[in-house]
Amino acid sequence: MTNIPVSGANLRGAVDLSSLVNPPPRATTPAPGAPGAGPSVVEATDATFSSILELSNTVPVLVEFYGQGVAPAMTPFVRERNGAMVLVTIDGTRNPQLVQAFQVTEVPTVAAVIGGRPLQLFVGLPAEAEIRQVLDQVLEVAKQQGVVGTVPVDEDAAEAEPVEEPLPPHHQEAYDAIAAGDFATAIAEYQTAIAQNPRDSLAVAGLAQVSLLARLDGTSIDALRSAAASAPADVDAQLAVDDLDVSGGHVEDAFDRLLKLFPSLDAAGKNAVRTRLLEFFEIVGAEDPRVIAARRRLTALLY
Repeated sequence: MTNIPVSGANLRGAVDLSSLVNPPPRATTPAPGAPGAGPSVVEATDATFSSILELSNTVPVLVEFYGQGVAPAMTPFVRERNGAMVLVTIDGTRNPQLVQAFQVTEVPTVAAVIGGRPLQLFVGLPAEAEIRQVLDQVLEVAKQQGVVGTVPVDEDAAEAEPVEEPLPPHHQEAYDAIAAGDFATAIAEYQTAIAQNPRDSLAVAGLAQVSLLARLDGTSIDALRSAAASAPADVDAQLAVDDLDVSGGHVEDAFDRLLKLFPSLDAAGKNAVRTRLLEFFEIVGAEDPRVIAARRRLTALLY
């Protein structure tokens, strides 16, 4: 179980959700009468958040992390918007992938997602007037990006939060293991899924993501960055700090660092960098323009 402290308000930098690996939306059926569910307020998990990313292309989505005695508090502010915004609440103690993707260190933490891209808003809850001002700004940003859809305001007549069909067995075992912090088991489950079906792209992406989580588990961020700064030619040190950058959303920095280092390395070092870059490409997504550009640079270096 993730242990997230409770604290007051401060601003945090934006993160990049492209590092989050989740299964694609599956055929769904409504869950009538689900507690707290409705068209403008839903609960999400690591396994269901991919559908929220898709929804954010239509309507701006507010994301509120809660837990450890802290209950969601943004519902009334979102419902004031009459369907122009959706609130997604997430239990920060049970969803480690989302906690890492949003770089949550304290609850409550509130962010927005617009067109699949995150915008960190605040940690802790400021005054009501400030909250409303921030939500006004979120809607303005969404308008500038053409995300101006709405959801029904009559919650009794609308579909409640969908319930996804079960994941394939090894995928579900992997997600359960990740939720429990057992990355070794999750890695083994994804490897089994890939052995059974080498074309299982979701398992390949999931393996890349959980391998990154495992490498970062229990590490000292300051120590890794210090080691990388003091040894710019050390492949292991640079790979470690790149793990931090990718997990924190600084994808272009990570790619650029390794691609600049690549020509100076021996065969073993080049192979290590190439392998890690291919893993990062899986995490970020093959269609991401940053991946396309980095893959082009890597191909030029290889050939």
